[in-house]
Amino acid sequence: MKTFHCPACEALVFFENTRCLTCGHTLAFAADRMTMVTVGDGDTPDPAYRLCSNYADHAVCNWAIAADAPDTLCRACALTQIIPTLDSLENRIAWAKLETAKRRLVYAILSLELPLVSKRDEPEHGLEFQFLADTVTVNGDRSRVLTGHDNGLITINVAEADDVYREAQRLKQHEPYRTLLGHFRHEIGHYYWDRLIANSDRLEEFRRLFGDERADYATAVRQHYEEGAPPQWADNFISAYATTHPWEDWAESWAHVMHMVDALETAQAVGLSVKPARQGEPALSIPSKAPLSRVGDFNQLVREWSSLTYVLNNLTRGLGLADAYPFVLSAPVIDKLRFVSGTMVR
Repeated sequence: MKTFHCPACEALVFFENTRCLTCGHTLAFAADRMTMVTVGDGDTPDPAYRLCSNYADHAVCNWAIAADAPDTLCRACALTQIIPTLDSLENRIAWAKLETAKRRLVYAILSLELPLVSKRDEPEHGLEFQFLADTVTVNGDRSRVLTGHDNGLITINVAEADDVYREAQRLKQHEPYRTLLGHFRHEIGHYYWDRLIANSDRLEEFRRLFGDERADYATAVRQHYEEGAPPQWADNFISAYATTHPWEDWAESWAHVMHMVDALETAQAVGLSVKPARQGEPALSIPSKAPLSRVGDFNQLVREWSSLTYVLNNLTRGLGLADAYPFVLSAPVIDKLRFVSGTMVR
C-alpha cells in the first residue's frame, strides 16, 4: 500500500480514511487514478467524482466513482452480489468490515494489473462476492456457511468479521495467523488459479512444485481435518492448511505473496530502511520500485522481506503482542512463492 495524502492540505491519510483529520475535507479513493480525491460539500470538491452509493447511503465504503458514470457503485462494491441482512447493528458492522478488507484486496489486484471483471459483465470468467451468515432452523439446527470459492463466486461467512469468533476459530484450528483480509487473499488465489494456471503452459510447473491438483479434493479435506498436517510440514509448506491439497497450497502461497506485496510497498513508500540488515552489511533500503517489478531477483526480494519482518516482529514484541509475522520460509516454500509472484506479473 502506497502512502496517501489529502489533496487539499497534503496531510498524511490512511487508505481507509473518509475525512482528513487536519483540514476536515471529505475524502474518497479514486480507483482510476489510484489516489485520494476530495468529494462532497467541502470547499474544494473534485468535480470529476461523486461518492459511491454505499459510501453516501450506508457509510460502508470510501471510494469515489466518476461523476458521469452510469453506475452508482464503485468498482469494489459492484463485485458484491449478496450482503448481510441489515436488520441488526452487528450485521451492519460486519458488512463494513468485509467491504473494507475487500477494497484493500481490489487495490492490490488493480496495482498488479491482474484481470478483474464482474460476473455481471463476464458470467463465465467474472468474479463476485457474497457475504452470508449461518442460519438456525426452528428446531435449533444450524446451517453453516462455508467460506470458499466456486467458479468465480467467493463466499465469506459474516462471522469471520467478528474478532472474537475469528480468534476462537484460529485457536481451534491451531493457526498462527487468521485475518479477514487473509481470507479474501486466500480465496482470490483460488479464482486466479482458474484464470492463470488451469489450461495454461504453467500447469506442469505448478504440479512439480505444488503436486497434482487432480487428487480428490473432498477426500483430501476430510483427511486433513481427521488427521491434521503431517509431521515436519513446515519444511515444505507455508502453513499447516497448505498441506491439505495442491489447490490449498497454491491459495495459501498466493495470499502470502499478496501480504508481502502490501507490506513491502508500504515500507518503500515511507522510505523504511533496516540498519544493519546483517552484521557487517550496510543499511538495507526497501526497493524504490514495486516489489514484484523485479521478478528476476526474487532472492533479493526475500532478503528484503526477511529484514522487514524482523523489524515487524520486534516492534510487536516490544508492544507485548504476538509476532506480526509468525512464519518461517523454507527453501521449497520460497520456490513456490517465486512461482506465484511470476504468475502475478505477466
